Amino acid sequence: MGNWVVSLAGPRRVSLEPCPSDPLGPGQVRIRTCYSGISAGTELTLYRGSNPRLSKDWDAATRMFVPRQAVAPYPVVGFGYEEVGEIVEVAADVADRHPGQVVWGIWGHRAEAVVPAGAVHPLAAGLDPLAAVFARPGAIALTAVLAGDLHLGDWVGVFGQGVIGLLGTRLAVLSGTRVVAVDRVPARLDVATRFGARRAVDAAVDSAAAVLHQATDGRGADVCLELSGSYPALHEAIRATTHAGRVVAAGFYQGYAHGLGLGEEFHHNRIQLVAAQVSGPDPAPGTAGRWTGPRIARTFMDLVAEGSVDPLPLVSHVVDASAVADALALLDRGDGDVLQVVLRF
Repeated sequence: MGNWVVSLAGPRRVSLEPCPSDPLGPGQVRIRTCYSGISAGTELTLYRGSNPRLSKDWDAATRMFVPRQAVAPYPVVGFGYEEVGEIVEVAADVADRHPGQVVWGIWGHRAEAVVPAGAVHPLAAGLDPLAAVFARPGAIALTAVLAGDLHLGDWVGVFGQGVIGLLGTRLAVLSGTRVVAVDRVPARLDVATRFGARRAVDAAVDSAAAVLHQATDGRGADVCLELSGSYPALHEAIRATTHAGRVVAAGFYQGYAHGLGLGEEFHHNRIQLVAAQVSGPDPAPGTAGRWTGPRIARTFMDLVAEGSVDPLPLVSHVVDASAVADALALLDRGDGDVLQVVLRF
């Protein structure tokens, strides 16, 4: 096939469009995409039109959102950040990459990409290429775990058991903590239990805060990770946390905070609320620059290669890239049996 790219013409108006191939420059490689995973967080906000970057400009100098000076930047072309593919061409000055090599990285939903050789990473021998679409979601989950400063024996609530939440549950278990997984979808809670969660709480039925306080002789969780992007879930995570404990807010919250009452447990228990975000100069606060974005992603993929994390059960749908509109509509509906949706090129 020629080169094709996913394009968003406006809210819920997405298609696969032809595009020219980029020339290969010094230090670059050309990659033919095998799989590209769809993010159920960031990409859905673009698809729905709720992402703040669609209505405001990001001022990199002040690191603030400011009023947009022009109309919304449609079309949005080539978004996506969970790719794996095969190198088909390398520049003459590239020595450490070669045609036929399977690599993972970020180059968006497109059939072919030209990127710097150092921006892509070889897939570990014997690993299913599908596993590599989880490099970025795994890095997001690991960033939240690092920001939580977890310790052996801690009780940890993980709110939201979508793809990133389930990976966060597994990584928190690997850190030696006792995890209580929280969600409203029983099937996802079953996966969380298989990933090592001590308890699973159906938030539609029970109070996660009550369960965590009961499990800890009334203290509450040492740390809670909020990975759903839901304000009511963030409020419950705060309620579930011990006095002066930490809540890591790593979900991509949209709009104004309905369901979050900061004058209640947050104020009276002096909860430490930490934002974790995988991009930027300091992805994991408190790590003194040791945990850079590239290190976090490589570490997650090392854990996958050694068998400590198996993300493949989280792949619920693999669809042809030409069906991208159907794939995003599927995620948009929010059905409980949908986890990682992958485009196949």
